[in-house]
Order: sequence, then structure tokens, then C-alpha cells
Amino acid sequence: MSENGEDQGRLTRTASFVFLHTEHAIYAALGVLLALTALVALIDAAGLTWNALVALGGAAQILEVVDRLLFLLMLIEILHTVRVSMRSGRLTCEPFLIVGLIASIRRVLVITLQSSEITHSKDWSPEKQALFQASMIELAVLAGLILTMVIAIFILHRARDDGQPAGEEKKEDAGA
Repeated sequence: MSENGEDQGRLTRTASFVFLHTEHAIYAALGVLLALTALVALIDAAGLTWNALVALGGAAQILEVVDRLLFLLMLIEILHTVRVSMRSGRLTCEPFLIVGLIASIRRVLVITLQSSEITHSKDWSPEKQALFQASMIELAVLAGLILTMVIAIFILHRARDDGQPAGEEKKEDAGA
């Protein structure tokens, strides 16, 4: 009976070893793909910034640059989450809250620009009024969502024992 239990223990250890290394390989591949995507997004954002500078871009061009930069920031935050998950072996929710916060802020900027274009147009139709009202409702919902995420991040920081943000490496762990 002990030989059977020993075989099961060995099988469990082997399966655990294989699954752990498979998980790490997938995390590494995901990290490489995210890094490449972030690099492409950075090059694209640099090109957009250059074009906006050369053309002395208006609000639409500036919003597009800021939108791309915030998208890049989201990619970097997700890449950071993957790296921390590989190192610590656990997933934390704070980076996802930060990504959600950035995405919500991106949407607020887009809605604000669209609403500005609607309000500055000469012909104010019932369709434009309905679109404007829907935009204001969406802005209110996004404001509530942003406030909720900020409070959640604050609570997570306060609840953490060492006061460090999620994923922060301790000085002795950073060199390992």
C-alpha cells in the first residue's frame, strides 16, 4: 500500500512540475507578445506625436496622442502584472484596477471631445441633443466607476501589511 501511495506522490510531484513550467512558459510567451505590442504602440505614439507637433495639431490630434499613450500605459501595467505573477506565483487585483482606471479615463477623454464637437456645431438637432444626453449619462457612470476604483485601490494600499503597492519587490527580492 505504501508503494502505491509513493507512486501517487511521485506522479503528483511530476504533474505539478510539468504544469508549473508550462504555466511559466505561457506567461513568458505572453510577456514577449505584450512587450512587442507595447513597442509597436510606442512607435505609433511617437509618430502621432511627431505629426501633431509638425501640424500644430488641434484637439482631435492631441486626444489621439494621449489616447495612444494611455493605451501604452495599460499594456505596460498588464506586462508588469504578468511579470509579478511569474515571480510571486499569485495574481493580485490592484494592477487590474489600475488598468480599468486608465481605460475609464481614456473613455472620459473621448466622450469629452465628442461632446465638445457636438455642442460647438451650428445645427442643434434632436438627434444631437439625445446623443449629448447619452454622453452625459455615460460620463456620470464613468465618474462613479473611476471613484469606485480609486477607493478600491486606496483600500488595498491601506490593507496591505507593508504598505507597498501590489507587485512592488522588496529590496532583497529585487536582486534574486
